[in-house]
Amino acid sequence: MANENIDSPVTREPGNKAIAEVLYAALACGDTSTVAAYITSDLEWWFHGPPRCQHMMRVLTGKSVHTEFNFVPRNITAIDDRVIVEGWEGDQAYWVHVWSLKDGMIMQFREYFNTWLTVRDLRISSSMWEVKKIAETPTIWQSEPQEHLNRSLPGLVLAI
Repeated sequence: MANENIDSPVTREPGNKAIAEVLYAALACGDTSTVAAYITSDLEWWFHGPPRCQHMMRVLTGKSVHTEFNFVPRNITAIDDRVIVEGWEGDQAYWVHVWSLKDGMIMQFREYFNTWLTVRDLRISSSMWEVKKIAETPTIWQSEPQEHLNRSLPGLVLAI
């Protein structure tokens, strides 16, 4: 996978990655109690894409059933306290989810629909306080278009 070739501080957070795997398995079979066990009641939510495509929000709030949109992860990557999950639903729907966890609970959720995503590390190094230009910061994750490369989608940079 292309993400493994990026020079990055990708950490092996088996707990967070395992939580994401359990979450998507529970979503696939409509197990709402398992999903609810990992999400805080004051979940911070952010969405980028057409409003009609807020599929995860509708599933998590019970406004749609789990069979209306299939979230089948193609790639799950843990980076510090975040887990990035991406997948395709047919030829027209590309999604990226970024879950932020603390103590095994999901505190924040960002959903990007039909948007290429690049994650850059903008954290200040411990040795010096300096402002870096975004072009000088390392890319630690980016969308993997594969067979859908011919599609034109907007791109965003998520800074951590």
